[in-house]
This record gives sequence, structure tokens and C-alpha cells, in this order.
Amino acid sequence: MKQNYRRCVSCKKLAPKEEFWRVVRIKQSDTIRLDEGEGRSAYICPQVECLKIADKKNKLGRSLKAYVPTEIYQSLWQRLENSSSKATESHY
Repeated sequence: MKQNYRRCVSCKKLAPKEEFWRVVRIKQSDTIRLDEGEGRSAYICPQVECLKIADKKNKLGRSLKAYVPTEIYQSLWQRLENSSSKATESHY
């Protein structure tokens, strides 16, 4: 089966969509959510640099053509923190 490729809004890396986090502007209500829903999507690498650039330069907002609330960025930072702490634990 053919893989679905997506591009990171920050670093422009092209990779299978499973490697990215998905941010969605819900079609009916114009609310922003993570990972679920139908509507306009933007993808971002789970990397510190990509998240910094996206936050600083409003890359997600421009891609989604909507205001991205601070809570979404906070959730992404928290996910990044949780994933990096899990990776550190697995090395021991």
C-alpha cells in the first residue's frame, strides 16, 4: 500500500505522516485541535527546533489560516517534554 507523505510546516521535511504531529482546524467550528477531526491540517515534527520556529513565526496559524491558541502550543511543548523524558528513561 502506498504511504501518505506530509511536510513539516517549520523545517519542510517530507516524511510519512506517522512521523509528525497533526494540528487541525475543525471544518464546522474553526476550532483548533490536536490529532483528531476533519478539516484543514498542518503537520509538525516532534522536535524542539521545529516547535520553536512554528511558535515564533506563527507557522501553524498561517498554514491553518486561523489563530492558534497558546494552549495548543503548550500542549505540544508538554508532549515534547513527555516524549523526551520517556526516551531518556528507555536508555537506562
